[in-house]
Parts: sequence; C-alpha cells; structure tokens
Amino acid sequence: MMKITRAGVVDERQQYSLDNFKAGDSWRMFRILGEFVDGFDTLSSVGRPAVSIFGSARTPMEDKYFELADQIAYELAKAGYAVITGGGHGIMGAANRGAAKADGISIGLNINLPFEQEPNGFANVPLNFKYFFVRKVMFIKYSMAFIGMPGGFGTLDELFESLTLMQTRRIKAFPVILVGSEFWGGLVDWIKDQMLATGKIDPDDMLYFQVMDDPEEVVKYIKRTVVL
Repeated sequence: MMKITRAGVVDERQQYSLDNFKAGDSWRMFRILGEFVDGFDTLSSVGRPAVSIFGSARTPMEDKYFELADQIAYELAKAGYAVITGGGHGIMGAANRGAAKADGISIGLNINLPFEQEPNGFANVPLNFKYFFVRKVMFIKYSMAFIGMPGGFGTLDELFESLTLMQTRRIKAFPVILVGSEFWGGLVDWIKDQMLATGKIDPDDMLYFQVMDDPEEVVKYIKRTVVL
C-alpha cells in the first residue's frame, strides 16, 4: 500500500523494518554486525572524550536554540572534546557546524529513514546506520555526556534511555544536561508531580539530569565533570 506523507510517497509494506524479520532472514545479522564493526572501529579511533548533542531536526537556523547548539558545540570542540550528533539537520546540523568551525571532531551518526533523512554536511566523521538500536549503542558507548536541546520523540527517546540505563546501573552515571528551562520545565514538573510524588522513581533519580540555560554554564559543567 502506498501512502502520501509530508515527505513524499512511502511504501508502507517496506516501512517498518521489524515487520520484515521472518524465518530465514538470518542473513540480516551480517548487516547488523557490519554496522557494529564500522561504528566500533571508527569511534574507538577518535581518541578523546565525546559529548552527544540531541535536538529537533526541524529547528530552523533563526531559532535561538540553533545558535545555542552551535555555540555549545564550538566551545566544547575548542576545549578538546569530540561532538556527536544524529547527523541530521536542525539542532544536529548546528552542533556539527559549531564543532567543525572550531576545527574539532564533528561526528554525525545518521540514520536511514523512510522519508530519507539527509546528512547535514558538517560532520567530518560521518557514519550511516540502518538500524536504530545499533546507532543508539554508539551514542551510549562513546559519549561521556549527553546534552538535550529542545526536540521531539527522538530526543526524548535518547534522554529516557540514558536515564533508564543509569538508574538500573547498566552504565555508569554521566552528565545529562537539558538546555532550555522554558522547554523542559513542564516535563521536569510532571516527573516531580507524577513519577516522584507517587513513588515511581526515587528522589536520587532526579540527580541524573540538570536543566541549564546558559551555554557557558553548560560547557563549564562538562569541563568539570568530563576530564580530558
């Protein structure tokens, strides 16, 4: 069945990758293993701590958070950190651009999507993935800190996966900074009023992330907590 979307015509029969796994499709494991090998080989050679910056691909260049992402990435790269993004446009493009302007390591982990996310062109270490779960392993394994800019479901997915892994002690705790109190404030209040107040999480779980507005404060916090 063909479906017309904002991004164009999508063949729904081919859209959902998980639906395509059938008996006898074990050959797909070679593609998956290949993505792991490419990711591990490339990112393990970076040789310096990396910071991942997440945010909406729909953020226009004139948006204040686009400029903030560019500024934060520039300062981090200048300080010697590698910068990792999801490789797309919007906030991701801003962060890759900022790191590249500082002659730093600008990594873009792009994902193939049905509506074809195009790489932003600012990453000087580009990688392309078909499988979300492989890409997410790369973010977790090679990032020493996460910076969440305003974004959508994908940003929330990365945020809550990192918090879950730290809460369950599957990974060591690392800095998670949410930039923009006007954007994140409602979510933080909901977590306090609904999850914390009803015992779904512990008070200490609120310490896994910080909310900041000042880019200088963000960079100083990273420098203080992620030692080069």
